[in-house]
Amino acid sequence: MTADGGDESTADRPVALVTGASRGIGAATAHRLADDGFDVVLAARSRDDLDAVAGEVADDHGVTVHAVPTDVTDAEAVAALVDATLERFGRLDAAVVNAGTGERRNVPLSEMPLEEYRRVRATNVDGAFYTTRAVLDPLRETGGTLVFVGSYKGKYPSTSTPVYAATKWWLRGFAKSVAGRVGPDGVAVSVVNPTGVPTDFGRDVRERSNADRLDSGDVLSTDDVADAVATAVAQDAPGAVAELDLFRRDIYERF
Repeated sequence: MTADGGDESTADRPVALVTGASRGIGAATAHRLADDGFDVVLAARSRDDLDAVAGEVADDHGVTVHAVPTDVTDAEAVAALVDATLERFGRLDAAVVNAGTGERRNVPLSEMPLEEYRRVRATNVDGAFYTTRAVLDPLRETGGTLVFVGSYKGKYPSTSTPVYAATKWWLRGFAKSVAGRVGPDGVAVSVVNPTGVPTDFGRDVRERSNADRLDSGDVLSTDDVADAVATAVAQDAPGAVAELDLFRRDIYERF
């Protein structure tokens, strides 16, 4: 689906790709980057949810929005996503690696089905790798920005969700290593690490999603995280936001 808004030629606007864009942080990021003047490509597995967000972003911000249903655990599907982006817009200026999933909370490792472990790894690790590999060459062409949405749990242990935390630790190490390779090519690489956000994250595998479990008045919002991503994307060369920790103000009280 392509949703068009406004009269300005898309050739005059930069282009951003956002994975996991059908809800939560991904949808908020799509709105935020569109508000900054980006045409946006939205990727997620759910076509209906993705099309709904695409229509909202186009209507609200007057940009062109291209929705491409994509399973990031499928390397060929991710490559096709980037091909579709370049075919539609001819360029890519920012890519936001946001798609992610988690495991059930407080499940003993001896009782965690291997399929559950593999599912988290496939989305959070393999999906991030496939997306990164596909977007780097187009980003080199534009001197663009690659943003990874990490987590507070990628810097501190999580006894309740150790597999999810481990994938986010991997993501940080991968991002910083990739930065060492592509920084000399003019590509900025950023990691944004938020604490908990009340979204539908976890709704497929847990009794309560983050939206049900977290008090929205005491934690970050999706817009807060989207603003942080936009801050990273907005940096001009030679500067780059290497890492941005976006924590609730009382987070260290837990220690």
